[in-house]
Amino acid sequence: MLFALLVGAIPNMSDLLSDAIVDEQLKELPGWERVRDSLQKEFTFDSFPSAIAFAVRLAFESETVDHHPDIMIQYKRVKLTYSTHSAGGLTQKDIDGARIANQVMS
Repeated sequence: MLFALLVGAIPNMSDLLSDAIVDEQLKELPGWERVRDSLQKEFTFDSFPSAIAFAVRLAFESETVDHHPDIMIQYKRVKLTYSTHSAGGLTQKDIDGARIANQVMS
């Protein structure tokens, strides 16, 4: 968000973010990558129950902010994809969702 302030553009949470803002904010999100109009990261756990527990905790956190990732669970791996479909790409909600997922993981 600091980058947005520096360039004089403070986006609405549901407005599409520019490539420059997305790139700047991704620097603070280790392991996340931009794949077309989405952010993706795969988390690996020591067991299937741990992977499911992570997904459930994230589901509850996502519900509180009314923005939900696509979640793919493959045994001990959980792949998250954030994109604001109604906006047709990445918004601040997606960046914030990635931050929440990292916090749930820690």
